[in-house]
Amino acid sequence: MKKFLVAVSVLAFVAVVLPASCWSYGQPSVNLGFTSFVDGGPPAGPGVYFQQYIQYYTTDKFVDGPPAAEMDVWVSLTQLLYQSSQELLLGGKWGINAMLPLVNYDLKGGSGLSADSGIGDLLVGPYLQWDPIMGANGPLFMQRIELQLIFPTGEYDDKIAINAGSNHFSFNPYWAATAFLTPQWTASWRLHYLWNDENNDTKFKAGQAVHANFSTAYEIIPRQLRLGINGYWFRQITDSKINGNDIPGREKVLAVGPGLVWHVNQKQHLFINAYKESGVKQRTKGERLTLRYVHHF
Repeated sequence: MKKFLVAVSVLAFVAVVLPASCWSYGQPSVNLGFTSFVDGGPPAGPGVYFQQYIQYYTTDKFVDGPPAAEMDVWVSLTQLLYQSSQELLLGGKWGINAMLPLVNYDLKGGSGLSADSGIGDLLVGPYLQWDPIMGANGPLFMQRIELQLIFPTGEYDDKIAINAGSNHFSFNPYWAATAFLTPQWTASWRLHYLWNDENNDTKFKAGQAVHANFSTAYEIIPRQLRLGINGYWFRQITDSKINGNDIPGREKVLAVGPGLVWHVNQKQHLFINAYKESGVKQRTKGERLTLRYVHHF
C-alpha cells in the first residue's frame, strides 16, 4: 500500500514520458529496443544516414502504479547521422547524431490519468566510431562511443500526467559494439549510463540508471538476411527525489524477443524487432514492436 501511495504521489506531481518505453514513474526518454543487430558500426561507411523508426507499444499493467489502466502508444522517431572519415582521437572517426520523436497516446482508465501527444525531446550525440578490426575471413570487432544529450524541447504541461517531453535535461552516454563470432554469427550490445537533471516545475529528479540493448543474429542469406534474438534491460541504481527527499521504489525491466534485419542493398536496411517485457518494477509491463529503416546517401 505504501508503494502504491508513493507511485500515485509521483504521478500527481511529475509529468514524464518515455517515447522509447512509453510510460515511466520518473525516467526520461531512453533507447529501449530501438537498436539491435550489427550495432557496432554504420552499415555503409562514412557519409550521411537517414533513419526512420516506427514503434508500437501496448500495456494493461502499470506495475506498482495506478490500477485498471491501459495504454497504446505509437512513436515515430526520425534520425539524421553524419559519419566522417576524419580521425579525431585514438583512431576514432568523429560523427554526430540527432533524433526527434513524435508520440501518440491512447490511454484508457487509470483513475483519471491524462496523456498529451506531441513532439518529444531532442537528442543530440557527438560520437567516435572505430574502423572494424579485420581477420582472415572478414571483420572481427567494431565499436563506437557516443555522448548523448537529451534536451527538454518537447511538449510539456505539469497538469498532465503523461507528456511528450520530460521538462529536464539528461546525459545518456553509451558504448556500442559488435563481435563477429563467425563470419555469419554476430553478437551486439549497447551499454548506457543515465544521469537526470531536476524538473524545475515539479522539483522532481529521476534517479540514475543503467540500461542496455543486446542481440545476436545469424546470416541466413549471405549479405541479405539475418535472423536472431534481441532484448533490452533497464535498472535504476539510485533513488529518485522530490524537493531533495528520496522516493522509495526503483524502475526495472527486462525484455526479449525475435527479430531480423534485411539488407536490401548496401545503402538500404530494414530492421524488425519484437519484445515482451518481464521482471518489471515501478513501470508498465507490455509488448513492443519496432520497425527501423536505414538509408545511406
